[in-house]
Amino acid sequence: MQHNVLAMSGKAVEAAGDVNTLLLDKTGTITLGNRQAVEFIPIGDASEGELADAAQLSSLADETPEGRSIVVLAKEKYAYRGREVAEHEAHFIPFTAQTRMSGVDLDGRRIRKGATESVVEFVQEQGGTIPPELTETTQRISRSGGTPLVVADRDRVLGVIHLKDVVKGGMRERFEQLRRIGIRTVMITGDNPLTAAAIAAEAGVDDFLAQATPKDKMDLIKKEQAGGRLVAMTGDGTNDAPALAQADVGLAMNTGTMAAKEAGNMVDLDSNPTKLIEVVAIGKQLLMTRGSLTTFSIANDVAKYFAILPAMFMATYPSLSKLNIMFLRNPQSAVLAAVIFNALIIIALIPLALRGVAYKPLGAAALLRRNLLIYGVGGVIAPFPGIWVIDRLLGLLHLA
Repeated sequence: MQHNVLAMSGKAVEAAGDVNTLLLDKTGTITLGNRQAVEFIPIGDASEGELADAAQLSSLADETPEGRSIVVLAKEKYAYRGREVAEHEAHFIPFTAQTRMSGVDLDGRRIRKGATESVVEFVQEQGGTIPPELTETTQRISRSGGTPLVVADRDRVLGVIHLKDVVKGGMRERFEQLRRIGIRTVMITGDNPLTAAAIAAEAGVDDFLAQATPKDKMDLIKKEQAGGRLVAMTGDGTNDAPALAQADVGLAMNTGTMAAKEAGNMVDLDSNPTKLIEVVAIGKQLLMTRGSLTTFSIANDVAKYFAILPAMFMATYPSLSKLNIMFLRNPQSAVLAAVIFNALIIIALIPLALRGVAYKPLGAAALLRRNLLIYGVGGVIAPFPGIWVIDRLLGLLHLA
């Protein structure tokens, strides 16, 4: 609740602490998400100005950050301003996940921009041929971590728009922390494999799934779970709902569809996709806190018995008086001191339980050593001075 996340079940919170695989969307989570057009690269006999003109026309109805950046870049380079297309009876073609391209039909022109494979197929359907340098140009952009958008006018490829995305600062370090505690990170993206590989290498994720469809996400989650691993993922669309339902921890965005929110077992009220990393950290902290308190409690109980048993039975077995190292006065005061100490230690642990043990990205072995050293040894030592002080106070107050 402090992090503005609604958990639909206690099981989801516990699962978050045991997650082995983290599925993260590239756009908006690993990268800033606002890809910007930085370059027009003409192909064949097309000029850069002709490419910029067609790219801007195809993007006038595109309200995405990418579409707006294409319009702005064309204005900056060629002063294509105030494009009025109403009298041309323009028909804009919206982008869909199926066609993977958008565009406009006007004055006999059929301009399309989109994924390489989709635009190539469109051009071939119009009877056109594909320039040989197109493949080399798109691959060069992809290898650099950019996204190529191919632009065509009917049967003619005009060129490529270079869209550049930026990895968020500090993501590599965060993924390294997750790796140290045994969590494998997988980037999910609709980009082609070359672009996905470049972004994955820059961000430092362990693996990636390129050109991902809803079925691909579901298959990946099932494969991980079949290997005995717990999976967490985030999503906001109806097409994410099956994967969110299948994942052990499904974090849905509050701004997402109702299907996504009903399928997930957590809802982020801030709709921040990167919060999935915080959710896992909170789950880890909860488990660390539980383990630390349990370790302290067990060690504390064992130490209490060793502290008071000699005093309790030394009247029956005088030889046990040698083990009464704290010189507790009598069985009654020893038992009462232990009961009072137990009540006080529970009260003292409440703030720690509410605040939680400080989260550190440690492996299971390192975490066990830390718990034993701090809370195990602390639990063994604490009862001896505590019970001794209470026993002396009881004697001064003549209560036992």
